[in-house]
Formats: sequence, structure tokens, C-alpha cells
Amino acid sequence: MQMRIIASGRLKSGPERELIQRYSERVRIRGPKIALGPLIETEIDPKPFKSRPAESAALAAQIPSGAAVILLDERGKALTSRELAETLARWRDEGKRETCFIIGGADGLDAKAFGKPDMMVSFGKAVWPHMLVRVMLAEQLYRAVSILSGSPYHRD
Repeated sequence: MQMRIIASGRLKSGPERELIQRYSERVRIRGPKIALGPLIETEIDPKPFKSRPAESAALAAQIPSGAAVILLDERGKALTSRELAETLARWRDEGKRETCFIIGGADGLDAKAFGKPDMMVSFGKAVWPHMLVRVMLAEQLYRAVSILSGSPYHRD
């Protein structure tokens, strides 16, 4: 099952980009053995959009038909790493071809643009900059692959 991060904003070169590339590469190496990956990024430029609903609609337009949709939102459910891994494994085993993780811009997401997402996930009660959320998400997706493949990377 392919995993895609769909995000508002463009990350230039720098430490965040390097970390995302590092975790994406790790998923590319380990994921195929357990039918997960690759980890792909799709970015939209937020500048043309003058409202949160318009930006959210542009993000939603990037979601392939039939994909599982997870919105990253401070009002979402805080998952453990193992819970995220188990969710991905379940969707993979149910035949989902792709899971899309949506990260909005500075004003967040308009959930109405996404119909009924499969899940809303939070990285805690704090608000994080979108570039750090991407890094944290990429790491958690690699961690999920590690958990499911039996790697010692994750320790309970």
C-alpha cells in the first residue's frame, strides 16, 4: 500500500527536507517486504488560495479515488505508534492501495472538503508548523513499517 503525504506549502532544501528524504528512503528499503510504501509527497502552493476552504479543496483534489484519508488536525485522535502501524496494516490487508495523510496550511483544514475522512489524527494538543509535522509524520510512517517488519527500531 502506497503512503502519500499531501501538504500545503513547499519545503525547500534544508534539515526538514533531508529528514523527510531519509525516512522516505528507509520506507522504500523496508516497506516492500511488508507491502507498504513507497512514501510519496505531494505539495500544493498555498499562495493562490485566499481561504481555508479553497486550500482544503485543492488538497482534496490530490487524493486518488479509493484511498484511505487521514487528516492531520489538532482536534484529531492521538494515536500511539503501534496503533498507527496496526491501522495501516488493517487497511493494507483490506486491499487499500493507498493511504493519504493531509496536512493543511497555517489556518488548518476545512474538514468539509474531505467528505468523510477515514480518520483525524493529532500529534498532541500543541500546534506544530507544517514543516515539522511532515518530518514527524514521515518518521512515524517509517516507525510503523519498522513495527510491522519486526525491526528493533521501535521499542515498547
